[in-house]
Amino acid sequence: GKALMMVGSREEDIASVNEKPESDDNVVVNDFEEEHVDAESFENREVYLAKIRRRVKEYKIEMLNEPREGKKLLVLDIDYTLFDHRSSAETGVELMRPFLHEFLAEAYVHYDIVIWSATSVKWIIEKMKLLGVQGNENYKILFYLDSNAMISVHCPKRGVVDVKPLGVIWAKFDQYTSANTLIIDDIKRNFLMNPRSGLRIKPFNNCH
Repeated sequence: GKALMMVGSREEDIASVNEKPESDDNVVVNDFEEEHVDAESFENREVYLAKIRRRVKEYKIEMLNEPREGKKLLVLDIDYTLFDHRSSAETGVELMRPFLHEFLAEAYVHYDIVIWSATSVKWIIEKMKLLGVQGNENYKILFYLDSNAMISVHCPKRGVVDVKPLGVIWAKFDQYTSANTLIIDDIKRNFLMNPRSGLRIKPFNNCH
């Protein structure tokens, strides 16, 4: 019941940071993404397979819809894949990747769809509501996976990183295997535990 006063930046300051820089000197390059990583050396290591088994045992999936017989599985990242989460845009229409809903509707014909993000389920739900994905009439989402379903692996040059092992899903659903699952993400390291099931795409950013 209390009133809140929101104090923000001045209009001229906002305008200055929204302007495109004259050069690309300040562009940050994630050299880990360009680094050669032998994924084969990760997916069969017992230490990581044990982590997957622990996730399978402990992680509880909240089903939104039931799997459909004969369908393949499409696993989608959120940030920079479905929408630009650091843009100065204000609405879901501005934030989302162009033709997102058309893509999901077409994919739904052949695939059951799962959303997997390195955040909490709470924020996944909020983002899906913002984008109009949750409750959409043209397609259905099977379930959400959050950061708690991920595992950490150790890369020699980059230390410990979190990745998305599809084995967590495959162990819980006999219908889905490495032969009929595709995970789409803008970060290559998320494919370390399933290198032949990943499709890396260009990040969708600077949408505004």
